Amino acid sequence: MAKLPVKYYVVDAFSDSAFKGNPAAVCLLEEERDEKWLQAVAAEINIPDTCYLTRLSGSDSLDSSNPRFRLRWFTPVAEVKICGHATLAAAHTLFTSSLLNCDVIEFVTKSGTLTARKVADIQTIDGSNIQNHESQESFLIELDFPTIPMIDFNSAEFSPISKALNGTSVIDIKRTATEDDLIVILSSGETVVELQPQFDLISKCPGRGIIISGPAPLDSGFDYYYQFFIPKLQVNENEH
Repeated sequence: MAKLPVKYYVVDAFSDSAFKGNPAAVCLLEEERDEKWLQAVAAEINIPDTCYLTRLSGSDSLDSSNPRFRLRWFTPVAEVKICGHATLAAAHTLFTSSLLNCDVIEFVTKSGTLTARKVADIQTIDGSNIQNHESQESFLIELDFPTIPMIDFNSAEFSPISKALNGTSVIDIKRTATEDDLIVILSSGETVVELQPQFDLISKCPGRGIIISGPAPLDSGFDYYYQFFIPKLQVNENEH
């Protein structure tokens, strides 16, 4: 029996304009596919992350009244246990499609059950709060992710990390206890945005990848900026 065609979308996360932000492919599957096929499709699409959604029903959803989907993420060369911007892309795809009419979606993943919640986009105009009801519904998406424990990083190894980040001054470094990523704290969010990393040197650093972060400007509306470099998985820049 022939396989059904696969419908997929390319979503630019963290942006309201096409060809900006962080791209992720969202594939909607009618049936489970083997890992070799999933990896081959991700390699063919060849953007930082491709995620796959399969609707769960029956006994798989008995413990929840919310729609549930199995969610997996692949870079062009490997499966990863969790990906923030691709999860956001998956939630956006489902919330804006005709498949669902709900405000909460649960994703069953290798990192546990993740929740995406659709919330109203309240905008302030001339000091008054109004709900945007323009030609297309405007909404925000809240993601509930697990807390990842961190451990100390040997300060004697700061120098090669700084060199890989083009000589940038490093405030502190932590190491995640799950995926073995390095979290590098820089002096400011502006430094995070302007940094030009040396990907060949990052590939030689300990751990899987390097996350750089710094406090956002006070008038930005954000708490911090960050970027995630994983050249070992052919993802030079993932999220920011």
